[in-house]
Amino acid sequence: MTGALIVTLAVLSVIGYYMGRSKSVASVSGEVHQLHSRPGYYGFYVAIWTALPAFLLFVVWQILEPQILRAFVMGNVGPAVSELPPERVDLFYRDVVAIATEGVPSQVTPDHEAAADHYTSLKSLGTWSFVAFVMSLSVFLFAFAYRKVSPTLRARNWVERVIMGLLIVCSVIAILTTVGIILSLLFESLRFFNRIPIQDFLFGLQWSPQTALRAEQVGASGAFGAVPLFAGTFLITIIAMTVALPVGLMSAVYFSEYAGPGVRGFVKPMLEILAGVPTVVYGFFALLTVAPFIRDTADALGVATPAQSALAAGSVMGIMLIPFISSLSDDVINSVPQSLRDGSFAMGATKSETIRKVVLPAALPGIVGAVLLAVSRAIGETMIVVMAAGRSGNLTFNPLDSVTTITVQIVALLTGDQEFDSAKTLSAFALGLTLFFVTLVLNVIALNIVQKYRERYD
Repeated sequence: MTGALIVTLAVLSVIGYYMGRSKSVASVSGEVHQLHSRPGYYGFYVAIWTALPAFLLFVVWQILEPQILRAFVMGNVGPAVSELPPERVDLFYRDVVAIATEGVPSQVTPDHEAAADHYTSLKSLGTWSFVAFVMSLSVFLFAFAYRKVSPTLRARNWVERVIMGLLIVCSVIAILTTVGIILSLLFESLRFFNRIPIQDFLFGLQWSPQTALRAEQVGASGAFGAVPLFAGTFLITIIAMTVALPVGLMSAVYFSEYAGPGVRGFVKPMLEILAGVPTVVYGFFALLTVAPFIRDTADALGVATPAQSALAAGSVMGIMLIPFISSLSDDVINSVPQSLRDGSFAMGATKSETIRKVVLPAALPGIVGAVLLAVSRAIGETMIVVMAAGRSGNLTFNPLDSVTTITVQIVALLTGDQEFDSAKTLSAFALGLTLFFVTLVLNVIALNIVQKYRERYD
């Protein structure tokens, strides 16, 4: 029903567009220069009136419908259910919804069946009533807008104001989403820091967030020193960028400056296929191929190495990041004006000198952006680290040791049934806030670099 309603609104808006446009042309007998706006604006005027209010009402209904249905259904149950504790009432309503939409759960009572029947009837009645109301509103507004079409109607001004309003709403939604993410991390992190001092979290050298269920158990307080996680994240990111940066940047230089059209058209798409490989496949590759190779090589040299290591995870992650740096850097290098190259050649510079001293400095802001995108991807990667580097929070800078990262620990802390009043679970939000702050610092540094070199080459 939802899909059919949206399709119907779309069809009505298209019809409104063509009818509004045709009426505007007919109102001046084809002399479109007598219209205040171009004919297309009159079409958009009618189309917007036809679809936009109805669509906004549809969005509001989708948000409010579950609460309205729950209020009516739970207001009709007997005292045996309404007097239950809140968590039991929630469980009862979930069972009712499951009975009405998916089937019969394991335990069904007459109260469940009666409430499910009431839910089904209310949902059907509400859906059809809402569809009828929305369609009536859409047709009414279509007639209203069509009647308003005239040569003196300032359709362009009205349409542009509506579009401007939509752009502002989208911008506000993006901003509020960011603010919501920050506040959710901040509030939960403050709850964590009320239990664990912030200096112990930022400078502690032991990470063992497991807390006991009873106070007399060993390790009831846990250990929340995040330095091993910071070190593991930094180590794996450095290894990954050591692999990805030179290979990606040099391949971008080759594709843009040296490769012929045939080679470029074949090799570059093959390289970019790496960006579409799922990270779990990279994790399998690291676990089954790279990690055993590193371990066997180290054993042959007399160095004891665990099955999982930072080197295995970082090197495979670097392979995954190559297309990000290569593709973006290639686009940036190609955007450097040819006049800069010609001027360098005219001064007697060789091709390699032109690339090193003219092209790459001019493309530096975009290359920095590509590198920071790759760094952010490396910091946020989880699957490869879980499969190839392990989960042990070791404070080490030896690439042959097993380490873990911030994102891996966040996933481990929030997986399964967790109690959000424990320091163990709340520590995940503190790690997320720290990761957010690090990413923000990287972005600020990138913006400063971009601004500096854009001023030089504008």
